[in-house]
Amino acid sequence: MWMKLDPIKGPPLLPISSSQLKPLSHSLCVAQTKMASYKQWTLLLSLVLMVSATMAAPPRRPVAVPFGRNYQPTWAFDHIKYYNGGNEIQLHLDKYTGTGFQSKGSYLFGHFHMQIKLVPGDSAGTVTAFYLSSTNSEHDEIDFEFLGNRTGQPYILQTNVFTGGKGDREQRIFLWFDPTKEYHSYSVLWNLYQIVFLVDDIPIRVFKNSKDLGVKFPFNQPMKLYSSLWNADDWATRGGLEKTDWSKAPFVATYRGFHIDGCEASVEAKYCATQGKRWWDQKEFQDLDAYQWRRLRWVRQRFTIYNYCTDRTRYPSLPAECKRDRDI
Repeated sequence: MWMKLDPIKGPPLLPISSSQLKPLSHSLCVAQTKMASYKQWTLLLSLVLMVSATMAAPPRRPVAVPFGRNYQPTWAFDHIKYYNGGNEIQLHLDKYTGTGFQSKGSYLFGHFHMQIKLVPGDSAGTVTAFYLSSTNSEHDEIDFEFLGNRTGQPYILQTNVFTGGKGDREQRIFLWFDPTKEYHSYSVLWNLYQIVFLVDDIPIRVFKNSKDLGVKFPFNQPMKLYSSLWNADDWATRGGLEKTDWSKAPFVATYRGFHIDGCEASVEAKYCATQGKRWWDQKEFQDLDAYQWRRLRWVRQRFTIYNYCTDRTRYPSLPAECKRDRDI
């Protein structure tokens, strides 16, 4: 699942321009107000409603449930600590072992969400992962991978998408906040049209269904959700140059928000793909709206440090799915 990449220097920060609105004079406002008719106000209201109707809705807020409702430990059970009646847990990593957990069920499409406080302080060499994955050899996978760093240096968030066993689609960004101070939301919206990675409901990556371009898309393999905290100091921080300082152990990542809103694998896969009854399967979630595309562009311009779609050394020919990327 993990790809070793040499450290890559990010692009310079680019300011985002915004249009400036010239205020109307007081006298002009008064004149226009007097001239406004009922028909004009009706037309204005209609335009507002039309614009609102065309905007994609944000993901719905998950319902808080205890860990045991949807998840179970997978290894090193004694390195998972439970708090607040199981509504919060901590994963502990020491020099002996890390730990992890997985969902009890498997899902085909849905909205998958977790709130995480990452390992604080000197986290170099550690990886905190939250991802979906199927289990066969030609597996599908959707990854959030948080790469630790030395104290005072920013975390790197790496995302990746595997389809039919093929990955190598890494993108890396710096987070625009300290992810160790408080909880932040990391979620995946996955339907038949797109996979959207979101941080605090801000899109940071979109992987469109490009089956018409010959690119496989996850649509028929149910996936479980997984999370783990483990040592990867052979590659995780500055390409393996920074090693884990075990004197700082245990390293601790904290979780809450264990709600899952997905189509259960117990139903027929064809039904999951065509039902159209869940909120994440509606028309407004088939693409980002204009505001969400602007937010994605903001992330790309200011925080992206690696995108496989722009790596001409690694990929002399543009990967087919990258043609659907508006910023490439």
